[in-house]
Amino acid sequence: MNIGGKPYRTLWELPGADGIEVIDQRVLPHRFATAVLRTAEDVAVAIREMYVRGAPLIGAAAGYGVYFAARSAAADGVATEVDRAAGLLAAARPTAVNLQWAIRFVLDQVHRGRTADDRRRLALAAARQIVADELDRSRRIGEHGLQLIRDVAARKGEVNVLTHCNAGWLACVDYGTATAPVYAAHEAGIPVHVWVDETRPRNQGAALTAFELGEHGVRHTVVADNAGGHLMQRGMVDLAIVGADRVAANGDTANKIGTYLKALAAHDTGVPFYVALPSSTVDWSLADGAGIPIEERSADEVRYIDGLGPRGPERVRLLPESSPAANPAFDVTPARLVTAFVTEHGVFPPTELRRRVQGR
Repeated sequence: MNIGGKPYRTLWELPGADGIEVIDQRVLPHRFATAVLRTAEDVAVAIREMYVRGAPLIGAAAGYGVYFAARSAAADGVATEVDRAAGLLAAARPTAVNLQWAIRFVLDQVHRGRTADDRRRLALAAARQIVADELDRSRRIGEHGLQLIRDVAARKGEVNVLTHCNAGWLACVDYGTATAPVYAAHEAGIPVHVWVDETRPRNQGAALTAFELGEHGVRHTVVADNAGGHLMQRGMVDLAIVGADRVAANGDTANKIGTYLKALAAHDTGVPFYVALPSSTVDWSLADGAGIPIEERSADEVRYIDGLGPRGPERVRLLPESSPAANPAFDVTPARLVTAFVTEHGVFPPTELRRRVQGR
C-alpha cells in the first residue's frame, strides 16, 4: 500500500538476509521511521514494544526471529539456540496466536535439517514462506470481502464501514484483514467511507488506520470509541468489519478491547458484524473463548496519551496522579454476535468455521 505515493510493505528483507527492516508504528502518524532487526532479541523487543503489531505481522516478524537465531548459532548449537529464541519470542505477546503458529512452523522446518547449514537454509525458507502466505491470505480476504461491499453499494450507493483498532495493512504485511475489502472496493471504484474508532488507550485507529486510509486516498472519519452505537442507531453504518488476534474453534473472537461492545451494538441495531482473519489466527486447541489469554498491558497506556504539540510529539498525563488504572488489551466477542468470518477460504458463519478452514 502507499505512503507518500510510494508503495510499501510493513516488513522487508535486507540484502543477504542480514536482517529485516520494519516500519516503526510507535511514531506514526506524526513521523515515518523504520527500524532494522538483526537478532531474535531485536524482534522480541519490536513485538513487545509494538514497533510491529497486528497478529499476521507479529507472526511474520517472529518467523525471521527464529531464523536469526539459527543464523548466529554455532554449528553444533543451532537446534538448541532456535528453541531458546522460540521461548523468548513466544513470551513477547500472549494473545495473538499467529505468533505461536509462526514460531512453531519455522521450528518444525529447522528440526528437519541434518546439518547446521540445512537448518539455517530451512529456517530462512520458512520465514519467507510465512510472509508469502500472509500476503496471499490478505489479498484473498480482500477479494472475498469485496462482494459484501459491492452488494451494499448496489442497493444504496456509498457504503459506510465501521472498523475498530487497526486491522489494516500496517497490521499485516500488506492489504490488511478488515481493511482488505475496503481497499479492494476503493480500487474497484466503489464509493466507500470508513468510520474509524480511535481505539483507546493506544489509539491505533486514530494513529494507524486513519493514517493508512488517508495515504491511500480512502474517505474516512475518526470517531470516539463510544460513537459507534449512536452511528448504528442512526443508520449511518452499513456493516462493521474488525480483525482478530485469536479465534477459538467455536468462533469466539479475541480482538482489541472494545470490539465486544461494537458487536453488541451491531446485534441490537441489525448491522452485519464481520470478522476478517487469515486461517493462521484460528486456535484449534481452544474449544471456546474462555481459554484465550487476555494480555494486561502497562497502566501507563491509560494514564498517558501521545500526541503532537507545538514543539513536536509529546506525552501528557490524563488521570489524577494518585488514580490507579487497569489496561486489559483485548476482549472476547462470542460467536453468536458474529455475522460471518471473512477469510482466505471465503465468507461463512461461525458454525462453518471448522468445515471451511479444515475441510471437515
